[in-house]
Amino acid sequence: MKRKTPPAAEVSPADKTYQAFGSTVGELWKSMSGLSLPLPAIGQLQADYVQQATALWNQALAGWPGASAAATPAPKPEIGDRRFAGPDWTGNPQAAFIAQLYLLNARTLMQLADQVQGDEKTRQRIRFAVQQWVDAASPSNFLALNPEALRLALETRGESLSHGLQHLVSDLAQGHLSQTDETVFEVGRNVATTEGSVVFENDFFQLIEYRPSTPQVHERPMLFVPPCINKYYILDLQPDNSLIRYTVGQGHRLFVVSWRNPDESMAQATWDQYIEDGAIRAIHVVQEITRARQLNVLGFCVGGTILATALAVLAARGEQPAASVTLLTTFLDFASTGVLDLFVDEASVQLREMTIGPDSPGGGGLLKGQELASTFSFLRPNDLVWNYVVGNYLKGETPPAFDLLYWNSDSTNLPGPMYCWYLRNTYLENKLARPGAVQTCGVPVDLGAIDAPVYVYGSREDHIVPWDGAYRNTQVLSGPCRFVLGASGHIAGVINPPAKKKRSHWIGRGDALPADAQAWLADAQEHPGSWWTDWSDWLAGHAGKRVAAPKTPGSRQYRPIEPAPGRYVKQKA
Repeated sequence: MKRKTPPAAEVSPADKTYQAFGSTVGELWKSMSGLSLPLPAIGQLQADYVQQATALWNQALAGWPGASAAATPAPKPEIGDRRFAGPDWTGNPQAAFIAQLYLLNARTLMQLADQVQGDEKTRQRIRFAVQQWVDAASPSNFLALNPEALRLALETRGESLSHGLQHLVSDLAQGHLSQTDETVFEVGRNVATTEGSVVFENDFFQLIEYRPSTPQVHERPMLFVPPCINKYYILDLQPDNSLIRYTVGQGHRLFVVSWRNPDESMAQATWDQYIEDGAIRAIHVVQEITRARQLNVLGFCVGGTILATALAVLAARGEQPAASVTLLTTFLDFASTGVLDLFVDEASVQLREMTIGPDSPGGGGLLKGQELASTFSFLRPNDLVWNYVVGNYLKGETPPAFDLLYWNSDSTNLPGPMYCWYLRNTYLENKLARPGAVQTCGVPVDLGAIDAPVYVYGSREDHIVPWDGAYRNTQVLSGPCRFVLGASGHIAGVINPPAKKKRSHWIGRGDALPADAQAWLADAQEHPGSWWTDWSDWLAGHAGKRVAAPKTPGSRQYRPIEPAPGRYVKQKA
């Protein structure tokens, strides 16, 4: 009689998240082999460390009971580190010492990582891996060392720990670490609520046409192509921060691609299919519905890369459907991709190709959405991982409701063959930026063949598409370009409605677009508030005259299938 295999132990969402990322960090650590450290610099680091640790110990002793009144008062943790800024840390000598010692150790380890001798990419990989370990080792992440969590446990007679355990069980059930109260939101009820209809669908996407909110609309329609690694409703979160609602309100007849969340039936889907059956099909359907020869198009993040590739393919076929192109935080030239470049090399790409690529044993596979979400979260681990481990589990707090983080947790899968092509030909080999270096849909891709004016937007604190990387699009495209730089990051910089009167943006003083992004910035002028109004004014100049708004969505050939937001956006990974 066979023995039953004991069930595997449950793994917490925090552990799951870290494990999904751990293999990548492990590969980064391997880069340290064969490297050397300059001995004089290490000796100086050791001497500095001993001196600072001794001073810290002597100061900490001064704050303990029985210390001399003349002794130097105990230090407070660095005010710039919010993990230790609370009175439970600064008012408790032991906790203050632990925090200060941790910060000293963290600084020393990072300085040590900076001293590693090797090529620049390897040095950056080591620095990243050390930073991940340093952030994970923070005393704030451990119940026994966190005075705030211990105080709450005492004050609530253990109720905070009970709530933390409940949050842990709930997160185990949903399979990921909660960053917001996900029970508050529902797609179609209080996010993605702009009125519209699905007027076309295939295996790759649904096309949504939004109901006009003005009596007249511009004669040229507008098409949004959002990223396929996330769901489209980042552009339609709430009525007061919806770029979709804003665009409709400016008098544009708007269509938006809602990508399907791939399941096993799409595990063999390719990049060419996303171009042909995705972006190109959407462009043609909008042309057929509206009977417009040209339309204005917008691509966001990888959606912009897909859109630009599709336009280049159409240009090779003799078609120029775009009256204007808007690219939001988009890479076309992948020469400078920031921190994401650390994860891409020949070995890592080959591993993906062997496991989920077209030549893998199954002819494909799925890159799970949670793996992508974990990777992006660990680009900012203190804000997007450990902050919630502490709050959710150690303190038993329910994270506040935040529509953007709800969207962020609503992850999507990617077909392996499509992802592998993208990884190799963009991040690894940067072929899209070189005319004719790569073929898509049977034709050579030349982004310079796109004959349309282009509005390029980058976010100044973007860690996914660094703004100077987005700026490089102005050097790749041949049409007249306008570059605008917004404040904040990859998402918050884009989703910045004018009514909020938040942040600022930079516009060049003239039409010059030098090759060096910093040279452009040095001559740019800062303007308060959202970049949306500048884009809207620019777009109106390419949208044509006003005509009567259509009374019904779609056409005789493309009849409404269901109300927006449609079924595809509700499919879970």
